[in-house]
Amino acid sequence: MPFLRLVPGSAHDLAMDLGTVNTVVFARGRGIVLSEPSVVAMETVGGMQRVRAVGAEAKLMLGKTPDNVTTVRPMRGGVIADIDVAEQMIKYFIDKVRGGASRFGRGPEMVISIPSSATQVERRAIRQAATNAGARKVSLIEESMAAAIGAGLPIAEPRGAMVVDIGGGTTEVAILSLRGLAYSASVRLGGDRMDEAIASGIRRKHNLLIGEATAERIKVAIGTAQCPIAGDGAVTNVRGRDLVRGMPAEVEVSQREIANWLSDLTAQIVEATLTALEKTEPELASDIHDYGIVMTGGGSLLAQLDDVLSKATGLSVVVADDALMCVANGAGAALEDPSLAAL
Repeated sequence: MPFLRLVPGSAHDLAMDLGTVNTVVFARGRGIVLSEPSVVAMETVGGMQRVRAVGAEAKLMLGKTPDNVTTVRPMRGGVIADIDVAEQMIKYFIDKVRGGASRFGRGPEMVISIPSSATQVERRAIRQAATNAGARKVSLIEESMAAAIGAGLPIAEPRGAMVVDIGGGTTEVAILSLRGLAYSASVRLGGDRMDEAIASGIRRKHNLLIGEATAERIKVAIGTAQCPIAGDGAVTNVRGRDLVRGMPAEVEVSQREIANWLSDLTAQIVEATLTALEKTEPELASDIHDYGIVMTGGGSLLAQLDDVLSKATGLSVVVADDALMCVANGAGAALEDPSLAAL
């Protein structure tokens, strides 16, 4: 994928991991400068909509807004679902990182990560939103390539390297060599779908309705990819609304239940990984056998997912250091080093 020339560049140029759940921003020469939820709260006043809050402040409002305020997540499946709101969110993050809209007359050059499955229409939407938000030039990098760079994989060497990046909206599986993608696939499932599976399971089994934030907290607290597990495992108390009585209620949910509800999704991640290995050239497969698989993204932090993947493939599987920031760091490296941009 060709890139625009990025150097010599401005200290205000940015790389962005525009994620379904979180947006992470890398500034040239400064590294990661922002990590906030990809959420916007819109307020209707006098029939007109305006932005009330963005990022962390907006996420606190999820499920708790009055009638005239709605919370919107403009990214779905790693791509823009609501271009107008996405534009407002990107502009807010750009201005926040740069210290305000009026300090610099020149818009930043930007590198933005995208899923490998993004269509031309989806790619144009991202470019348009970033340009309308103030970016002077916009270049795109596939998430799997950015994740591999950010994880420190030797992508420039004549050696096969494999990365499985599990974000909020997509799972990217790629095999890389000589600064190129020998194989790349994107499955539109990630942390969001895991949260939905947990909320759906609690609704079916316990007749309890919970929100997105509660489901995410449960996943982080006792979520596991290991299924089945001995006994019930860890347990946690969950509060929500009883669907039968319509009243606030509390139930106890076990780790065993969570593992069962997540089993279909973890199986799909395993299947995508196995498919990639089956389609890999023999010499690259030999390298991957020697060096294993690296996992990145927030979804890779699901307990024992690396063990499940290792058992299924027979390969060494490790979670990258600072897995949540790998895509943003990799996009930032491409921003600063034009040789990495020759994809």
